[in-house]
Amino acid sequence: MSLRLGMASTVVLSSPGAAHEALHKKDGSVSSRWVPDNANVLGHKDISMAWLPSSSPLWKHLRTVASTLLFTSRRLGASRGIRERKARELVEHFRARSGQPVRVGLAVFEAVLNFMSNVFFSEDVVDMGSDRGKEFQELIADSVAETAKPNISDFFPFLSALDLSRRRRAAASNLKKFYDFFDAVIDRRLNSGEKSGDLLDSLLELHANSQLERPLIRALMTDLFIAGSHTTATTVEWTMAELLRNPSKMAKARAELDEAFGRGAVEEGELGRLPYLQAVIKETLRLHPPGPLLLPHEASEHGVTLGGYSVPKGTRVLINAWAIGRDPVAWSPEPEAFSPERFLDHHREVDFWGRSFEFIPFGSGRRACPGIPLAATVVPLVVATMLHSFQWTLPEGKAPGDVDLRDRFGAVLELASPLWAVPVSIPADDLY
Repeated sequence: MSLRLGMASTVVLSSPGAAHEALHKKDGSVSSRWVPDNANVLGHKDISMAWLPSSSPLWKHLRTVASTLLFTSRRLGASRGIRERKARELVEHFRARSGQPVRVGLAVFEAVLNFMSNVFFSEDVVDMGSDRGKEFQELIADSVAETAKPNISDFFPFLSALDLSRRRRAAASNLKKFYDFFDAVIDRRLNSGEKSGDLLDSLLELHANSQLERPLIRALMTDLFIAGSHTTATTVEWTMAELLRNPSKMAKARAELDEAFGRGAVEEGELGRLPYLQAVIKETLRLHPPGPLLLPHEASEHGVTLGGYSVPKGTRVLINAWAIGRDPVAWSPEPEAFSPERFLDHHREVDFWGRSFEFIPFGSGRRACPGIPLAATVVPLVVATMLHSFQWTLPEGKAPGDVDLRDRFGAVLELASPLWAVPVSIPADDLY
């Protein structure tokens, strides 16, 4: 589909075949980013891994730094203890509220945020259940939402200096809060002279060797912090919403966990051997991809064609991962139904990594999300821990069919109404 809004041309690709052509066959021609006007604040687009063109040496350097310092098997193994500790803290938070309705997504967000902050700079940034957690969630959610809001400056670039939609001012205000936050974190570390063996230590070592300037450290941590915490928590919330709406699926997932771990603690290293749990996560991502349109690509060369049609240089290219995940040809029967069992079919060997173009919740090609290894570890751990530690029910008077699965379509696909559910502790002497 081709759209022309104002002076801006946009092509939307909504089938596995179209995505394969753009992200595999012609990845080099459409892998640059189309940058919204509101990303052009505080110089962020020129130093951000999210917005730099893929041809940029700086983008390649930042991508290598992020992948090497955070997402290798060795690095993920080193942070396993932090993940499991934060999962236990989440359990304790829910256990203290056993039998009472809790806002699931907010609690998960706080736990994930603290996990990321401990990996990044060895500090908790929120106390579970505090107002600060809600403030962080609102700031991050608002920062993400701003990238997808309609903006006159994007439709008529010659008016961008006027910022008629006030998007640039809002984005700059949010971004400055993150810059100030990470500046304070960096200053504390430099003034203390301590070494914690975390991401910040590694980044400051690169800085000391003139391999990474301080503004790049701040921008990189901002990008990773926003992207990792919000999308992870949102995916867990969607998973729990689908399971509460489908009690038989939840029972099947819990039975698999009970068989694997008895009444002992969930072990992260064993989760990859639980096919139904993995199928539940995949099915959630199929129906509710965290970035429904991914981040916008751009045709960076003249003469690009997609689907046999000419795509002018500078055209924004959107990959509709939401529609692709519901494609009736690829996902029949019942493409709209929540059915993890479809991923247990040996003829459907698909994973998170963007190699199967009917399932690209994290994108594909050179602009695929670099944090896939982390998401593929954290989401199953949090979901498994929650299911194994509690019986989950709906607030009084609610039936499974009452679970509201309506979404709020934006840069990140969120539940339109936050999920409230009741954790009921499972008595066990040796569980955590």
